[in-house]
Amino acid sequence: MANKLQNTAETIQLLDQIQLYPLGEAALVLVAGEAEQARLLATQAAALLRGDVLAAVLGVGNLTFRFNPLQTSGHQLATELKTLYLNSASLRQVRPRLHELLVRYGGQHGPDLAVVAAHAGLSCVEVAELHSAKIYDVLCIGFLPGFPYLAGLPNSLACPRRASPRTHVPAGSVGIGGQQTGIYPSSSPGGWQLIGHCDVTLFDAEKSPPSLLQAGDQVRFIAVSIEA
Repeated sequence: MANKLQNTAETIQLLDQIQLYPLGEAALVLVAGEAEQARLLATQAAALLRGDVLAAVLGVGNLTFRFNPLQTSGHQLATELKTLYLNSASLRQVRPRLHELLVRYGGQHGPDLAVVAAHAGLSCVEVAELHSAKIYDVLCIGFLPGFPYLAGLPNSLACPRRASPRTHVPAGSVGIGGQQTGIYPSSSPGGWQLIGHCDVTLFDAEKSPPSLLQAGDQVRFIAVSIEA
């Protein structure tokens, strides 16, 4: 009886923590927060096995489901997706893949390393050592094809984005934007603080899957050089 009451209380707590709302007539958005990213990832995998979910797009702390409103009741689907989310903790978990990426920190490879160091009150070497000492979780892929949003950045390294974004950021650039770190998979504009560079192909349209990193993977940066 006590276990049943505890399970009921946990279910109510989970339901209180999430939001599920329509996005137009053909999509539903489930918001649970970054702390529940693993549960959202499991929910995504389970939802994609359903015939009535056309797509399930994972974001940071949220999951968007696309469906055909002419074939599926959005209201009924919302109820079933809530149940799927509540049961996701019991779904089979896949052991994360660990990717070790070589990084050249500072200098021409990381022109903003000194900016981050000054903001943190650390030396450039200390920033690079702290940044490469962590194992990061890939929360989701977004912004650009293959761009990983990585969780696990030490609080001391959190740094605001540039006041004026660059019009050109080289592919492979490793940056910090607020509480997250990430890698630019292709040349593009960008406003993150660039602290290093790694020679890795993050996105290849000819491969399956095209993105090297997937949500749920892990990344460890290995410093091969640090230039103050």
